[in-house]
Amino acid sequence: MTAASENWTIATAADAGRARALLARLLADAGVSAFDRVRFLAALGARLRAGLAADGTDLTVTAGAGGELRVALGGPEPWQHTVVCPSPVAAPPSGLDDAPLAEALLDADADADALLARLTETEELLGFHREELHQTNQGVLALHAELEAAARAQRELLDAERAARAEAENARRLLTFLANASAVLNASLEHEDILRRLPELLVPEYARHVDIWFMDDERTAPGERAAATVTAARTGRPQHAGPHPAELPGVDDLPASALYPDRPLLCLPLGARTVQGVLTLAAPGDRFDPDTTVMLLELARRAGIALDNARRYEQHRDVAEALQRAQLTDLPATRGLDLAARYLPATHGLNIGGDWYDAFPQPDGSVLAVIGDVTGHGLRAAVIMGQLRTALRAYAVEGNGPAQILTLLHRMLRHQQPELYATCAIARFTPGEPGVVWAAAGHPPAVARGPRGEVRVLDAKPGIMLGVPVPFTYEEHTLELPAGSTLALYTDGLVERRAAGIDAGIDRLARAMGALGGADLVDLDAAADAVLKPMLHDSEHDDDICLLLCRTTQE
Repeated sequence: MTAASENWTIATAADAGRARALLARLLADAGVSAFDRVRFLAALGARLRAGLAADGTDLTVTAGAGGELRVALGGPEPWQHTVVCPSPVAAPPSGLDDAPLAEALLDADADADALLARLTETEELLGFHREELHQTNQGVLALHAELEAAARAQRELLDAERAARAEAENARRLLTFLANASAVLNASLEHEDILRRLPELLVPEYARHVDIWFMDDERTAPGERAAATVTAARTGRPQHAGPHPAELPGVDDLPASALYPDRPLLCLPLGARTVQGVLTLAAPGDRFDPDTTVMLLELARRAGIALDNARRYEQHRDVAEALQRAQLTDLPATRGLDLAARYLPATHGLNIGGDWYDAFPQPDGSVLAVIGDVTGHGLRAAVIMGQLRTALRAYAVEGNGPAQILTLLHRMLRHQQPELYATCAIARFTPGEPGVVWAAAGHPPAVARGPRGEVRVLDAKPGIMLGVPVPFTYEEHTLELPAGSTLALYTDGLVERRAAGIDAGIDRLARAMGALGGADLVDLDAAADAVLKPMLHDSEHDDDICLLLCRTTQE
């Protein structure tokens, strides 16, 4: 099928109406929808009205073989349009005279009704989508609100987490300080040392100034102390004095101190069982922090315990030292024998042990030189040492020799003081005899120096320690000691050190004995000092030291 084309002259409105009606019929017959027809005809009408306003126009209509309808308008503003039709388009008529205008009007109304129905459906659909969009917007707004609330909650949680971490870090810091400070305070048993260390620990981080007052200190009257300090001592409760109440946990609030009106004070009682004094702290800033206050309360409690322990320790030490000193009697002046002794308490710990020395004549004129060491330290060791010394003298008065005395002491200690042991060495010097008779019970070996400087360690195997729960009989040994010889009896504190074994200490003592010369051979006290000097070169020893030098002389 070839394309059919017609040319219509549009000179009047009637021509335009007939042309529109003919084209509407062609499009309807070709299956074009009412919506597309109305849209096309509305555009065509606007062009026709424009052409009539310009004194007419030509309209060319072409029915294509492929089902297209092409329309072209001439004139000053040419216009053309192609409508694709579902069905083949009939050939356009050659003229406009037979165009059915009445039917065209009815068809136009039908198309308008269809278009209106389509518009109504579109409006309903648009309303549905508008409502759906509104609901979506409401959901989006609600979601935004939820997201905002979630973000706000997350920020609050993060802030709370940061605060919790800061509190935990502060608590860790305070606990670490408390643990370290407690270790420092408990490391010493010296009352004055603890009082010196407290301000060093607290200033300047936790206090601007520290004052420690003991109620038995008569140097400062209570009237010269802050009222809160006196109240804390009287009531045993922590007190805070400042321009404003602090409401600190476990602390009573008082008005500002007249002595320090602008400085907050924290007054903490000291004492393990009863209040012995008060620790007064001046705030490092404008106020005391509550968490820090809790730590300071605990530190004051621990400091009170440390001070109480130090005070009891010093009392215990003084009693034990007095008892031990009472047991260390003066050495006798004996014909043919010079004696010199030294006693040095330990530089660490309780400083009082069971070390002792003794020398006394027997009824037959001989002299017993004794050195001993009771296990342990403190008052009990000093008491047992006194008992052994007294018992040893009693057994000696009965005429017993060194071995028999040790056997009797072992039996006594084993029955009267179980679980307590001692070492001892006894040497008997008899006037007119060049030798010495000795016996030992678990004691370090004596060291002998001959008149020409030769040194010998008396390494004969000693008997067991006194008090070991087995029966035992001790043996005596004899050693030649010509005039001018020196015998050194000592306790293990002289030769034993943690960093080295006892054998190395005995070797060092033997060298010190061999190095004696000059004035040391004339004055036995000078010899004792000369022996101690190389043995105590580090000035630190963990145990008591006893040294008893016995030198034979010409009668």
